[in-house]
Amino acid sequence: MLNLAGIVEDSIVDGPGIRVTIFAQGCPHHCHGCHNPETWPFEGGTAMDEQQILSIVQGNPLAKGVTFSGGEPFAQAEGFCTLAKLLKEHGYEVASYSGYTFEELMNGSTAQQQLLQQLDVLIDGPFQQENRSLSLVFRGSSNQRILDVPSSLSTGFAVEHKAPRWHGVYI
Repeated sequence: MLNLAGIVEDSIVDGPGIRVTIFAQGCPHHCHGCHNPETWPFEGGTAMDEQQILSIVQGNPLAKGVTFSGGEPFAQAEGFCTLAKLLKEHGYEVASYSGYTFEELMNGSTAQQQLLQQLDVLIDGPFQQENRSLSLVFRGSSNQRILDVPSSLSTGFAVEHKAPRWHGVYI
């Protein structure tokens, strides 16, 4: 069961292509300049189980990817891990934003490490107002990285995603 702030069924700003974006309710980071401060409280939101969310995702035949946003998805790592497994079983690319860095998540809770293992892409690091840039694709501030999670896990260190589509280049 996940506590959600909302779902956008046809996002084009949270990763390449048409995606479904799932917003977690609750965030411990409270980044100055956050564009979703209404997601900070852990109270409120809407409780949904992973099968309900999968049905919503499957309702958009154009969506090939799903992005977890927030709030902080890794604050509900167990539920998002279950959801990520379901999504991957159905052929979706799964990405997640996190205010935590890859290195912090590698040393995080078991549930956080398990969620990380289910992701294809991680956009990591807190939003930093002083590093904000409107020219960045799929990121709000220049300290945030777009990471290839399988490569990062196999090498043990953060590996930037090289696919042009994750950098705004469509061929």
